Amino acid sequence: MFKYFPHTDDDLQAMLAKAGVKDLDGLYAQIPDSIRFKGDYELPWSMCELEVRQVFEKLGSENKQLTCFAGMGVYDHYTPSVIPNLLQRSEFLTSYTPYQAEISQGTLHYIFEYQSMMAELTGMDISNASMYDGTTAAAEAMMMAVAAGKKQNKILVGGCNNSLTLEVLKTYALHHGIEIEILPIRDGVTSLDDVKAKLAEGGFAGVMVQQPNVFGIVEDFTGFADACHENKTLFIIDSVASDLAVLKTPGEWGADIAVGDGQSLGIPMQFGGPYVGYMCCTEKLIRKMPGRIVGMTKDNRDQRCFVLTLQAREQHIRRQKATSNICSNQSLMALFVTMYCSLMGKQGLKEAAELSYAGAHYLCDELLKTGRFSLVYDKPFFNEFYVKYDGDANTLYQRFIEAGFLGGIRFQDGFLFAVTEKRTKEEIDNLVKIAAL
Repeated sequence: MFKYFPHTDDDLQAMLAKAGVKDLDGLYAQIPDSIRFKGDYELPWSMCELEVRQVFEKLGSENKQLTCFAGMGVYDHYTPSVIPNLLQRSEFLTSYTPYQAEISQGTLHYIFEYQSMMAELTGMDISNASMYDGTTAAAEAMMMAVAAGKKQNKILVGGCNNSLTLEVLKTYALHHGIEIEILPIRDGVTSLDDVKAKLAEGGFAGVMVQQPNVFGIVEDFTGFADACHENKTLFIIDSVASDLAVLKTPGEWGADIAVGDGQSLGIPMQFGGPYVGYMCCTEKLIRKMPGRIVGMTKDNRDQRCFVLTLQAREQHIRRQKATSNICSNQSLMALFVTMYCSLMGKQGLKEAAELSYAGAHYLCDELLKTGRFSLVYDKPFFNEFYVKYDGDANTLYQRFIEAGFLGGIRFQDGFLFAVTEKRTKEEIDNLVKIAAL
């Protein structure tokens, strides 16, 4: 009846015999009866394409579109309208891993351009093809540092780093024998003295900090790289990609590895993904970098062409020795970022960042004028800031939603607001009016 079911009755019986049980009830005997589902599945019967589209359009209409003033790693940036149209071309939409260079020149070319752009944006020597998202890129950087540090298996993470990233780091660390220690928060930033004191204890393969940090504050990392390198420890900076158009780059801070999420480079929020993580590093760490690197060369006719230049053999052959077994990459999203950076150009990236900065500072000033808000940390911030509210924050948050605003993120005992170049003065003023009630 269901031709697409791959297993025959003989296959099932062979599996059950191998498991040492007589039937499916025996296979599931260990599952308590109290938690077993005994009803009928509410699955619709077969539908034609038109009906399927109508079902999903109806489901999609239930999503309430709000004017976004939230951030904490995902930002509502402008997407040039040409990108979705180019991205849906068949040669791009199905792009995956370009194993055969002869028929993958287009894919290899844009990955090469993506790497070039990310290396320039971060001020680093090398970029890999791409990672799944910012949090897993950070986790890969952690493992990369431990692999490079040989017998050092501890990672020092800033207390001002995004807690969501920290949770992913802990998950990866749990299964790789890595110890994570968290630095204390000192008036909203990471203290160099704390870093030095911890590094003096020894055993740390890397120090990972965030720029801007989770409170939106732009930190001063002067002396961090020197402290790390004096203790043979790698310095890792996790940054929002778009902010690097105007902020000091990880390369300028002396970082060994730069990671983060590329979503801010025009990728729509899309209710949570897909996004793309970036990873860049110094040339000396190239053999420890997970994923792959695309390079440019010449063929036997002296024409420019692109190839998979480097991928650690351990990822395929000696897997137990590999830094990471990641083999795939977010190629389609890397293409998205490449198109965005190409269309915006250096000046466009800078202008978008400056507009975001100006909008955030205007919103902050207006909120403070209401007398209902106060900055938690009086530190320089970029396009995101953390404020306390003197009333019922949960009630205010609900008022924002009822008025059509995603009014920041409820963060600890206050709000974390973010502004991008898409937010207008009128939208900001309307948000402030609601907050002032």
